[in-house]
Amino acid sequence: MASLTTSLSATGRGGAGSCHKPALSTWRPAPSARVPRGLLSHRIPCLGCGGAALAPAAALRRRCPRIPVAAGIRASVQFPAVPGSGGARVESDLLPKDVRERAMGAVDSFGGRVTIGDVASRAGLKLGEAERALQALAADTSGFLEVSDEGDVLYVFSRDYRSKLTAKSFKMKIEPLLEKSKAGVEYLIRVSFGTALIASIVLVYTTIITIISSRSDEDNRGRRGGRGYDSNFALFFRPSDLFWYWDPYYYRRQRVRTNEGMNFIESVFSFVFGDGDPNQGLEEERWKLIGEYIASNGGVVTGEELAPYLDVTTDESLNDESYVLPVLLRFDGHPEVDEEGNIIYRFPSLQRTASPQRVGRKEYVGRRWADLVDGVKNFFEEKRWDFSKTGTSERAMVVGLGGLNLFGVIVLGTILKGTAVRPAGLISFVGDIFPLLQVYAASFFAIPLFRWFLLRGKNAQIELRNAARKQRAQALESPDPSLRRKLLSARDMARRTIIGPEKIVYSTEEDFAGEDLEARDWERRFREVEGPDRRSSRQPPQ
Repeated sequence: MASLTTSLSATGRGGAGSCHKPALSTWRPAPSARVPRGLLSHRIPCLGCGGAALAPAAALRRRCPRIPVAAGIRASVQFPAVPGSGGARVESDLLPKDVRERAMGAVDSFGGRVTIGDVASRAGLKLGEAERALQALAADTSGFLEVSDEGDVLYVFSRDYRSKLTAKSFKMKIEPLLEKSKAGVEYLIRVSFGTALIASIVLVYTTIITIISSRSDEDNRGRRGGRGYDSNFALFFRPSDLFWYWDPYYYRRQRVRTNEGMNFIESVFSFVFGDGDPNQGLEEERWKLIGEYIASNGGVVTGEELAPYLDVTTDESLNDESYVLPVLLRFDGHPEVDEEGNIIYRFPSLQRTASPQRVGRKEYVGRRWADLVDGVKNFFEEKRWDFSKTGTSERAMVVGLGGLNLFGVIVLGTILKGTAVRPAGLISFVGDIFPLLQVYAASFFAIPLFRWFLLRGKNAQIELRNAARKQRAQALESPDPSLRRKLLSARDMARRTIIGPEKIVYSTEEDFAGEDLEARDWERRFREVEGPDRRSSRQPPQ
């Protein structure tokens, strides 16, 4: 297969060659392909100045646009080799999974025809990440490029591009299996920790009973003492009762009654280690929200509009807008100054789209500001960390059994210290693993205690950030006169360019089709000139 390199650049109107349509496309065949000299590239005369611009042969059949490229616009597109024969790699496999999935989701939401800015704003990706993802997807799924009369590059994908990619990518085929395996391993870890508690209790108290019974026999005090201890122990603890937790129907009945999805075995792990980060994936959602907000406002916003979605503090000066820097770096924005001296932030890459979208209007400035983000919350809110998602009864049972295990380990340790000779069997085995039982019993309460202090400080910081963002959002809902003028100025400077089919002047889809026809025609004429005699002489001897 061939590789395509397309470069679009723009120059100012005053320089030499400034009216060229610099739609530069060079088609390079694979080494095994036979293409006539002169088919690879041709110079097309520009109708504006009589100069020439390099383009593929198929572009000879297209018009050279009279409209010069907008100054300052530059796009560079490089397609990796499309996988084919010879074991070529699948470029999409080199992308991080979340980047690939988010980019594909954005492509689907726009109907398969997107700009880099569309994907970056909808998926919350950096512009570089969005560009690399689109290039890889286009290379692997036979996507093609469209170029507008102003030099904008659009990526176009067929409706079945997902199935094409899945058919080529072995990694994507096994990803569902790997996800299921990962979930299974995580579940086994959670269950094994709870099972270890049960096993520890059984071993500890069984060993205690065995040692006491053997001592009673040695002292010739009869079996009454041993039976009496066992009977008293059974009043509050029976090892056989612990196996009730493995009854699947018992847990099914419990979940039906309590509507909880966590059984007791899992709740042990939840009590000790927690349930993971509640804000996992929330950072990606934050950037999606920011990108869509900027795009829906024509690519021009103020720092006050971005503050409710960023990490700001309540005591931060209103004139300090350094918190905007991550957004500028991610979406390639830059500050501008309006007529009144206010700082406005423009994001050119998010101003050009392949799909019509609503642009922020002046009537949204003020109390209807929340409608501008399509009804979602008008500030980014982080979730508090819960100590554990277990219910009150389950937590009490876990604490009770953990305390029972700790008490048993302490008692067993005292007994083992007074035992000079350990008989073979259970007592010897428990004596060998007793340090592990001690570590387990101690960490069962030490880890949750440490987490409790850690989460107190973490939740306090989360509440401060949420309060600061909420305060900035309330200021936008009821802006003072100066802020209102600043917001209106940003709306006046907004610009949203929709790149429809009527603006397309160049497409690599037609180039590939035309080049294929020319190559076939050249092959046919070459065979005619070569003649049957010369072809037969080139055949290897039998």
